[in-house]
Amino acid sequence: MKLKKLLFLLLIIFNCSAFSQVGGNNTYEFLNLPISARVSALGGNLIPVKDNDLNVSLINPSLLTDSMSNNVALSYNNYFSDINYGYVAYAKHFNKIGNFSAGIHYLDYGKFIRADEIGNTDGTFGANEMSFNLAYARSIIDTNLTVGVTVKTIYSQLESYSSWGSAIDLGAIYVRPNHGFTAAAVIKNMGRQWKPYVIGNKEKLPFEVQVGISKKPKHVPFRFSFVYENLEKWDLTYEDPANPTLTVDPLTGDPIKQNKAKIFGDKLMRHMVIGGEFIVTKNLFLRLGYNYQRRVELKIPDKNGGPGFSFGFGFRIYKFHFSYGHAIYHIAGPSNTFSISMDLNSFTSKKN
Repeated sequence: MKLKKLLFLLLIIFNCSAFSQVGGNNTYEFLNLPISARVSALGGNLIPVKDNDLNVSLINPSLLTDSMSNNVALSYNNYFSDINYGYVAYAKHFNKIGNFSAGIHYLDYGKFIRADEIGNTDGTFGANEMSFNLAYARSIIDTNLTVGVTVKTIYSQLESYSSWGSAIDLGAIYVRPNHGFTAAAVIKNMGRQWKPYVIGNKEKLPFEVQVGISKKPKHVPFRFSFVYENLEKWDLTYEDPANPTLTVDPLTGDPIKQNKAKIFGDKLMRHMVIGGEFIVTKNLFLRLGYNYQRRVELKIPDKNGGPGFSFGFGFRIYKFHFSYGHAIYHIAGPSNTFSISMDLNSFTSKKN
């Protein structure tokens, strides 16, 4: 287990050399982890749903609303091995100015055994990353459009290697409440690495463009969400150098005919995250999601299992809103996320 964690850490430190991999071109990839339990349960993305959930506003700053003022949100994910990450945020509304939130997003890789090339140990070391976020959102007067921005200051410490950078997210959401329809767009992680891990070797941030829609039919207790990720890059497929796709028959030497429709469909689906939320009552929610790219990249050919699927639930008790998300990444194990939010105003007596 320790060896797996060490290999994972080394891949992160030296990801600048992994240009062939879709997910290895950038630094600070922890920024793309699904923070909220609700987001995790719905496939890993939920930019087009605006219903006063502070935990979701991290992925789209335009989701901040007036009613979130004086709300607190916390999320925690018991990831793989000893890796843990989470988020804490607070929101405040200011009249005639708009809505603000401040939060901290952290990732702790756990402890590693320090050893040399012949196995002599010399204590342990840690690795962690964090982002300090300040978000702002404001509705456009006399429209159903809200725009927002998040400013991030990012710090990373991987053993003796440290780095810091900054990034900006831009978001917009359009709501038609009488039709139960919303549409959203987000531009994520525009910025740069100011201090690289290795002098003279600056790396790119995980820049991304996303769009999404959600629909809740009238008189139907169900909301459907659809997100299209990575608009900036069409082909997200990864070609394994050790097992490349055969284009020529090794026996006859004849070219193998490719199914162009299947290839096109595969590339298209890799951008899609689909989620569904069943509103049992105003205090109980059931959730299900599907992430096609996660499935095709992490499933085992002989044992497909459930990678790519996720589910969860949410419920309100007293003045608290609890959520749980269960995402299946691999047949070896899932990811579990827990979130809680509360409105501090509700703890003030009516008399006060």
